[in-house]
Amino acid sequence: MHPVVLAEAPLSPPPTLLRRPRPSDVAQIRELVSLDGLFTAADVAVALELVDAALANPGGDYRVLIADRAGAVLGYVCYGPTPMTDGTWDLYWVVTHPSARGGGVARRLVSAMEAELRLGGGRLVRVETSVLDGYGAAHRFYERLGYPIAARLPDFYKPGDDLLIMMKPL
Repeated sequence: MHPVVLAEAPLSPPPTLLRRPRPSDVAQIRELVSLDGLFTAADVAVALELVDAALANPGGDYRVLIADRAGAVLGYVCYGPTPMTDGTWDLYWVVTHPSARGGGVARRLVSAMEAELRLGGGRLVRVETSVLDGYGAAHRFYERLGYPIAARLPDFYKPGDDLLIMMKPL
């Protein structure tokens, strides 16, 4: 009689949960925003300032959703109401861990943000981004989600670095 060898079924990864931020997430968010080297130290500081503001005043001018898998921050989206508008919101940041890219994490974060905004009477989401080559994947991502380019402001950030404004009606 031959021994029977049972193959173990591969473990599926734990589900990715979308949740509000916790103070313990800040260090992981700092690492996440710094990983690619795309963002400057000033950019990282602003990203963290907005997360801190969201933590200090939930439901205030800055809001954050976290994609969490077993306690690890896979990505986050930060957004807030556009001052002096009726139902317009700014999507400030959407960042995912390199290991999670292409897996739908960013899409889920943006979709959850849009659903929340629709429920609250939001009517338009605006994204501002750079035209530099490092942002090409972000442009394609936003376009796939229905955010076409609404305006281009030449030399906005610095000579040769235009501002793209992408917008989506909700």
